[in-house]
Order: sequence, then structure tokens, then C-alpha cells
Amino acid sequence: MVMAPMILRAAPRRERLQIAFIGYGKRAYGVMNHALGQKDVRIVAVCDVEGTRRAKAQEVVEKRYAEDRKSGAYQGCRSYVDYREMFEKEDLDGVVIMTPDHLHVHPALLAANHKIDIYCEKPLTHHIQEGRLLVSTVAKNQVIFQTGSQQRSEFGGRFRTAVEMIHAGRIGQLKTIRVGVGSSPIRCDLPPQPKPDNVNWDLWLGPAPWREYHEDLCPKGLHSHYPAFRKYEEYAGGMLADMGAHHFDIAQWAMGMDTSGPVKIEPPAQGDSGLKFTYANGTEMHHGGPGGCTFEGSEGSISVDRTVLKSSKPDILLPLDAGAKRFTSPADHFRDWIDCMKSRKSPICTAETGHRSATVCHLANIAYKLRRPLIWDPVNERFKDDADANALTTRTNRSGWEYV
Repeated sequence: MVMAPMILRAAPRRERLQIAFIGYGKRAYGVMNHALGQKDVRIVAVCDVEGTRRAKAQEVVEKRYAEDRKSGAYQGCRSYVDYREMFEKEDLDGVVIMTPDHLHVHPALLAANHKIDIYCEKPLTHHIQEGRLLVSTVAKNQVIFQTGSQQRSEFGGRFRTAVEMIHAGRIGQLKTIRVGVGSSPIRCDLPPQPKPDNVNWDLWLGPAPWREYHEDLCPKGLHSHYPAFRKYEEYAGGMLADMGAHHFDIAQWAMGMDTSGPVKIEPPAQGDSGLKFTYANGTEMHHGGPGGCTFEGSEGSISVDRTVLKSSKPDILLPLDAGAKRFTSPADHFRDWIDCMKSRKSPICTAETGHRSATVCHLANIAYKLRRPLIWDPVNERFKDDADANALTTRTNRSGWEYV
């Protein structure tokens, strides 16, 4: 079993860890409900730029802790429009960041600099350079950081099992990986709409370029869908990054590339799939194919998705011998973060891992945009002799939202 390294900064002394949530959309509903069921956790603050969701989040928390509040064991849940104010006023052990993709890194940097442990949704970053800044800031402040790539932990252990079988040589030498996820983002072309009075649109945009409000980006009130910001390059990496951050993450894990990446990216001449990554050892990974990940080796194949684990030959998935290499894989991704906050061990999907998985998605999007082969240096995180490609690894934040 692989042992997680220790984070040297001391564990929180409180019996019940005090955490906050930033963002209360569809994904946050379930995560917050799960957090409310943890006996050693107390949600003490919530933050959202939209008033109806902010009030609902506060109501949900207060209702769950009603009995504790009557007894004086819980002092209530404060609500904030601006997470910057929340970080200044609240005494927090941890924060859960569930904002749109373009607004992951800014609050995460602030939290890290306040020595607050972080659980952040995927894709971890909007572009490559901000990911390296985040990893460095997390390390400097000795913060426990869990990227929300829960396929490493949950879904019946299917993904972990696939990775263990590949490392055990059950499919021989790994030759090719096929990852079936969606396409790259497009430029946002939504027309302006009147902004609701209870939305702080400037905060929703954060570091992104200014544009007028549209409810496809920031829905009004409570909603049961995932907003369309994911399809626009100003705010996200398209469905390629949305599910790619999950499935490319598993592919990187299977290849032992959690701290590295491909060395060559070759896009097709046209179309929104068919791109090929090549790694230094010759393994190829293709964007396109059946849903999830398909691993093809010299002696067979394994396909894995959230409800699927199958192989080309029955004996590939037989139980491993007692001495075979195993991977630490908690059954509960959120709980892994809480436990690591206490033990100061690294969780299963650190900032470095989340950054590297997101980088694969960004590399694909850059290559689809430029439509030419690119040589990537995963150590220095730069393209070789390509100023245009390197310019796409970052962007200039909107005035007032610079990273410090």
C-alpha cells in the first residue's frame, strides 16, 4: 500500500472542524448534505453571489443544526456575498470551493494564504500557469488540499481496481488509452440580459473578462441543472475538461503520471475528437472512443466507467495475489479530506494531481485551437519553441483580480 506523505503544519485542535462553503449550486447540494452528516464537522459560513441560493444554503445548515443551536453547541451559520470578506472575518479550519471553474483558483489562493485547508471541485484550473501558482501556494502554506476528482475514491472502487490491474501487468505493456469525453469550449456569444437585483455579477465574473449578465451562466434562484458556463472558454474548458478532468485523471493515475504529463499533442486537421497525446515512454492516449477509459495493452484490454468495469479476457480481472501492489483508495472522497485535515497526511487527489489532470485538458484545448502538433515539456510546463501556444497557458486577469 502506498503511504501518503505528511503535511508538517499542526492539525486543527477543535473537536469539530469549522468549515465554509463557497457556491451553492447543483453539485453543492449533495456535497453540503454529506458534510452536514459528519459528526466532527460544523459548517459555520456559506457564500454565494446569488441571494436566493445564499439564503437557502444558510437555511439548510441552520435547520440541520437546530438542536445543537438550542443547546448552545452551535453558534449559527453566517452568510456572505464575498468570500474575501468571509476569509477575513471567519475562524475556519477548511473551505469547500464549488464555484464555476474560472473562479476556483482565486479563492483557493486566498484560503491557502490564510492557512485554511481546501476541498476544491474539478477541473481545478482555468489555465495551466494558475495551476502551478496554486500548487506552490498550497505547498508553501502546508495546506491539506483535496481536488474533487472522486472517481479515485468512489463508484465501487472500479477505477482503482482497473489501475491496480494495469500496474500488476494484467494487460501486459500498456500501449494505448482511449478517453471518451466531450469537446472543447467556444467563445461566449450570449446576448445581454437584465441582471437580477440579488446577483453580484462582478463577483461572479471575478478574474474573467467583463460581459453583461446572462442566466445561462448564473441561473436565477435554485436550479436542478448544471449551468452552461462550462461550454464557454472564458469560464471553463468545455465538456472536454468537465468530464476529462475525471477520466484523464484516471488515465494519468494508471500511467503513474500524477506529477507529469504528455510530451507531444497532435490534433486532427478538423473535428472535435481524434487528438493524440504521446508520453515519454511511448504510451499513446486518444481523445475519443467509448465513454470513460479504455486501456489497451500487449495482452488484453480493460474498460472502466462509473457503472462499468470489463476486460477483453475474464482472467484479467481476477483478484490480485496478496503481494501485489495496492493503491490507497478511500471509499468516501469528502471524508478523506476531513480525515487528512486531522492526520495531516496527503489526501488521494492533491493540488499537484488536480493541476496535472487539468493540464491534460488544457493541452488538448490549446492543440484543437491551434490545429498543429505541439511539443510539451512537463517538467518546466512550457511548449518548445512556440510562443503562440505558450501564450495560451495563461491569461491576464480582469483589473482588480490579479493573483498576488
